[in-house]
Amino acid sequence: MAITSAPALFISILLSLVLISSAQSCSEYTFPGNQAFNSCIDLPFLQANIHWNYIPSTRTVHIAYRANQTSTGWIAWAINPTGTGMVGSQALVAFHNSNGSLTAYPTPITSYTTSMRPGALSFQVSNISATYTNNQMSIFAVLGPLQNGTAVNHVWQAGNSVINDIPSSHATTGSNIQSMGTLNFLSG
Repeated sequence: MAITSAPALFISILLSLVLISSAQSCSEYTFPGNQAFNSCIDLPFLQANIHWNYIPSTRTVHIAYRANQTSTGWIAWAINPTGTGMVGSQALVAFHNSNGSLTAYPTPITSYTTSMRPGALSFQVSNISATYTNNQMSIFAVLGPLQNGTAVNHVWQAGNSVINDIPSSHATTGSNIQSMGTLNFLSG
């Protein structure tokens, strides 16, 4: 009897994993509060997604960046208007602060040893907020008007800890150094 139930258990577990991974797809995700986004992509690293609505008449983009994260970690998503890597990026960061509330703010990344303290970006940012549900952290914001067109270099990141309400450095190997690309808000 145990022999016949073991294959059934294995198939059930395998099917569950397939269903869970497909449920993580950005196109099937529903945000709390019925926030809807017309476009999204599953990012290739750090189990993350970027969702957006681009408004051509105002050259603004409404974004939601979503990533798997523990309650003690942090996430960030950024546009780099001057290059392709981390330095020069104009970031949005989110984490739980020392009183337990979720915090989200903009921070310019000026060097590899940046402090990630709140600061002004090179473009306008409004309506910044964050959510944390089921080990997924999300950052919401309105960016723009964008001055350099709809194609942007973007980077995304995650770290394991926050000390004194400031995100600690992220890993400098593997997916953490590969998490960058180009995104076109008109064509994806």
